[in-house]
Amino acid sequence: MTTNSCDVVVVGGGPVGLMLACELRLGGASVVVLERLTEIDTTIKAGAVNTPSAEAFYRRGLLPALAAEQERALRKVTEFVRQRAAESGAPPGPVKMAPRFSGHFAGIPLSADLLDAADPDFDGRGPADHVGLVPQATVEEVLAAHAEALGVDVRRGTAVTGFDQGPDQGPDQGFEHGFDQGADGVTVRTTAGTLRAGWLVGCDGGRSLVRKTAGFDFPGTDPEITGHQALVELANAEGLRLGWNTTATGIYAFGPMPGRILTVEFDGAPQDRDAPVTEAEMQASIRAVTGVDVTVTRVHTATRFTDNARQATTYRLGRVLLAGDAAHVHSPFGGQGLNLGLGDALNLGWKLAATVRGDAPDGLLDTYTAERHPLGAWVLEWTRAQIAVMRPDPRARALRTVVGDLMGTVTGTTYFVKKISGVRQRYDLGTSHPLVGASAPDFAFADGGRLADLLHDGRALLLDLTDDAALRGRAEGYGERLRTHTAACPDQPKLAAVLVRPDGYVAWAADAGGDAGAASDGLTAALSRWLGEPAR
Repeated sequence: MTTNSCDVVVVGGGPVGLMLACELRLGGASVVVLERLTEIDTTIKAGAVNTPSAEAFYRRGLLPALAAEQERALRKVTEFVRQRAAESGAPPGPVKMAPRFSGHFAGIPLSADLLDAADPDFDGRGPADHVGLVPQATVEEVLAAHAEALGVDVRRGTAVTGFDQGPDQGPDQGFEHGFDQGADGVTVRTTAGTLRAGWLVGCDGGRSLVRKTAGFDFPGTDPEITGHQALVELANAEGLRLGWNTTATGIYAFGPMPGRILTVEFDGAPQDRDAPVTEAEMQASIRAVTGVDVTVTRVHTATRFTDNARQATTYRLGRVLLAGDAAHVHSPFGGQGLNLGLGDALNLGWKLAATVRGDAPDGLLDTYTAERHPLGAWVLEWTRAQIAVMRPDPRARALRTVVGDLMGTVTGTTYFVKKISGVRQRYDLGTSHPLVGASAPDFAFADGGRLADLLHDGRALLLDLTDDAALRGRAEGYGERLRTHTAACPDQPKLAAVLVRPDGYVAWAADAGGDAGAASDGLTAALSRWLGEPAR
């Protein structure tokens, strides 16, 4: 690789880095992804996507690939449950699958039968509401194919060794393609040469070189557990119980996929996070936690994890930004890590692309930290709370009983599922309309179309539901930054118009029958705030 240039260098080609790169390309930025691994990482990690993540894939036309993988996963789960039932001598019969993936809190399973599915927070999600059980490796495969289709330059087998920032001319001074090599920007040194970029984004994991080199503060709490998750082949495993289980020494989960096991030991952090997980190590951990003398005959894939919980105080220093685990680390309980990182990428991508194009309004890039940092802080607290409830000491076990009782109610189950699934996520955008700051409903139009069909290209969308030419006139001059669409929506008789940001979140909304002048002024203000000024 010879010295060259691009608008943005993304360090890390996992799901977060690939999602960010795709969003940047949709916004017109040139981007190079640097990934030290030569192949997609198939190590067992996250096993599910939440509702905001599924919506993001749906809005970019990628949901069918995830749905197909979920079908394959459910077939494996069904077969595993049948096999275990047969081994126990239970009569054969149909395997009942939950109507909705509900998850767990601190290893306490949530029952889908207790969920109030009529809660309005679950409304309007469309097909994305039915996709969740998708492993991280599949997410990465889908995004890698999407990146290739968009022409993203992904350079595998290339590690970053360091970088330098040039003098900064201001928070929103971006680069066009072919910018002056001597201008402000970032010089990135790699094992294959040097690149010059306008911006650098670290998506390189919890031990991020980008974060450390740039000097981001990363405060938090130290770990007290060592966890293992693996796909293994076992002998003498009859004593293992399916699902989540508490023992005198820790917590373990067996299934729902064949050979999948997770253990949690409260013995501090592992001495060596980087060493391969051996059969002997997995066997010792399973025996210590479960009390069952299993024999691990083969490890297909395995990983260690801890509850180290830290978050960067800001996600941007000059021309260097962070996303995903580079910005925040925590234990994996509740399946928040992958989804939090994908949300970072979706939020940052269009804002950084607008900055690169030079048409971003003042302060747009600063809203990335303002909007995503509170969600990251919540996830850290959510995972810390689970560790407190998982401890094997008598006080924690007493607390676990109380929490379990609350989770065993309709109100409790619905509360926890809404938190875990992400359906309550929203940004504080300073207005009182209930849709503003929330993920846009998947509006079903009278002509059979849906909102997600209009968001594949990553542009903002003004949806006019009352054929108001005057309102649409306020949106003229934005060119490729904004799509305007007029349609009837029988399910939304009270709604007049909605402005949807490129990330699928509602920036402005007006109800039918309201003050037309105020609505027009509100739209103009929202367009200026999020898209800048129209072309003269």
